[in-house]
Amino acid sequence: MVRRWVTTVLPAAPAAAIDAISAFGRFAAGRGWVPARAGNFSVRVDADHALVTRSGVDKGSIDASGVAVLALDAPIPAGMSAEAPLHLARYRTDAGVGAIFHVHTVAATVLSRRDLAAGFVRTEGFEMHKTLNGIPTHEGTIEIPVFRNDQDTAGLAREIEAQLGAAPPIPGFLLAGHGLYAWGATAEDARRHVEGLEFLLACHLEERRLR
Repeated sequence: MVRRWVTTVLPAAPAAAIDAISAFGRFAAGRGWVPARAGNFSVRVDADHALVTRSGVDKGSIDASGVAVLALDAPIPAGMSAEAPLHLARYRTDAGVGAIFHVHTVAATVLSRRDLAAGFVRTEGFEMHKTLNGIPTHEGTIEIPVFRNDQDTAGLAREIEAQLGAAPPIPGFLLAGHGLYAWGATAEDARRHVEGLEFLLACHLEERRLR
């Protein structure tokens, strides 16, 4: 009997995807959004693969050694971010997602703890609502979903995707006591959504202080 081994060959990491992750890492680090090497980023490579940051990488100085191409439906190798399952699950659920950025900001961390029981952080009447795709006006409210944190990130990813589904109204969610995930069709869109959501959360936190 001849045993045949099938080896999965991963595509090479595109230079443009590495550059996009590196650029966002510098941007986020400059704003103090990824303290102590926190956070994780990814960019879709093709329908079946994504480029994801490795564990423990300084997000302000990411290069090709700090990322790896992962198959969306294969086991995650050692050395990757513990939250890689959250990225891969989002790509599997929504084919329109091209990049995902996760940051640890003070506003996202505090408000997600405060509003976990409600299941969302609600903001109302901010012009910055219009920075999010599909929201044409400052009028009305948006609700940023909040999910419990869990060290079992594969199970957590299944739980989140079951609730979000494809193309949710807000391109982001919060993990309680942890931070913000945001995405977009491109890395530029994902960065804009991170910026917009972080601004909204910071304003909302300040309003709560003033009350």
